[in-house]
Amino acid sequence: MKVYLDPLKRHDFVFAFDVKDGNPNGDPDAGNLPRVDPETMQGLVTDGCLKRKVRDWVNLTRETEDRMKIYVEHRGILNKQHERAYTALGKKSTGTKQDRDTINEAREWMCANFFDVRAFGAVMTTGVNCGQVQGPLQLTFARSVDPIIPLDLSITRVAVTRPEDAEVSEEGEGGKVTEMGRKAIVPYGLYVGYGFFSPFFAKDTGMNAEDLAVFWEALQHMWEIDRSASRGFMSCRGLYVFTHGKAVGNAPAHELFERVNIKRIPDTPPRQFNDYQVKVNESNLPEGVTLTRLVG
Repeated sequence: MKVYLDPLKRHDFVFAFDVKDGNPNGDPDAGNLPRVDPETMQGLVTDGCLKRKVRDWVNLTRETEDRMKIYVEHRGILNKQHERAYTALGKKSTGTKQDRDTINEAREWMCANFFDVRAFGAVMTTGVNCGQVQGPLQLTFARSVDPIIPLDLSITRVAVTRPEDAEVSEEGEGGKVTEMGRKAIVPYGLYVGYGFFSPFFAKDTGMNAEDLAVFWEALQHMWEIDRSASRGFMSCRGLYVFTHGKAVGNAPAHELFERVNIKRIPDTPPRQFNDYQVKVNESNLPEGVTLTRLVG
């Protein structure tokens, strides 16, 4: 077994991706503009956005496999997902009065059947009680290496939405033939995120080597199935996995992450990945730590 697939070991990982002329993660509280840290103007992409892409990849590539169902799916209803566990087990939900043994059985069924419950965890105590799961895979927000400049561009459409908008009044007013819209983009941004895999929580949820392989595959390729005009051009630019010999780890995660150094080369605003230099210090790794470069 390849070392980065071993669910009995701790893994800490760094991943990098870029976006060109797109919005990687709009903020609904800011008119869907790209998320930024207002103090540094570095761009942000939430862990929820990244997990959504992983879920979509698993759903698209493993949809026929029983144990690879997705719990948080598009237009899904979570309590109906919980009901699937009770139906499969031949149990009846009693809500807040549910006995602990039944909750534990339902929790185990959810872990066995839903990839994202097994990997990311879930709070499933809403109405139809399937308990709570702490996932072995955790992701941070991704943050851009340099400040980004969110652009809010005007766009036009040569058609109107409503018939009344095209009507001309007796006074000769109205008669719209075009409509204006907005599109928010980042000209270019290189983002870096961090992740952690705990073998202890993996043992609890049943996450195995196959699941880890699917996750690494998703981080590398999920961008290819998530294309849209609003997202621009997004690509995976780096994936570095530090594997510890001991389940509790052989070194602090932050010391390992500092070995991946990304710097901008020119003084001019970056517009492509080649404007950056990526250096990975692979020498004198802490005893028991192995570095696998899956991308970059």
